[in-house]
Amino acid sequence: MAAAEPLACPQCARRFQLDERFCPDDGMPLVYVGRGEEEPITEARERARKIKPQYTSGELVKVAWARNLSEAELMQGILLDQGIPSVQRRSRGFDVPDFLAAGPRDILVPEAAGPDAREILTGTDAPEAPLEPDEGRAARLLAGMAVALVLAAAIVWALYQLVG
Repeated sequence: MAAAEPLACPQCARRFQLDERFCPDDGMPLVYVGRGEEEPITEARERARKIKPQYTSGELVKVAWARNLSEAELMQGILLDQGIPSVQRRSRGFDVPDFLAAGPRDILVPEAAGPDAREILTGTDAPEAPLEPDEGRAARLLAGMAVALVLAAAIVWALYQLVG
């Protein structure tokens, strides 16, 4: 019954309907005490309220790639504003726990939301192929290290020839 009577007298604590203004016994103005105790809304519950049900079915598919944690969270926020649920995971090969916020991330959404998520994030519904990280970077780094090793070996050999 208390949920239907949100007003109370501050003196005698009797509860009243919204159409009353003063306590008939005390003459005190009534104060609003609410419609009962409600559960506080947690951050996870608030996020879940924004998600559109039509985007929740199917396996997770990769729709985008981010360079770091903050960029991935930005993309997730953009998707959530459109009602699309998403998760992020570290890209393969970058799962070193020393730098938790560093490294590339994959953005995953349910299959039902895949085309819409790609369109929102890239402006097109093309597959994620152009969103992959630069694979040539590792090869260039390896080639540079090999050249540096050869130069270092040549300098050591030249110094050995001068001394000997």
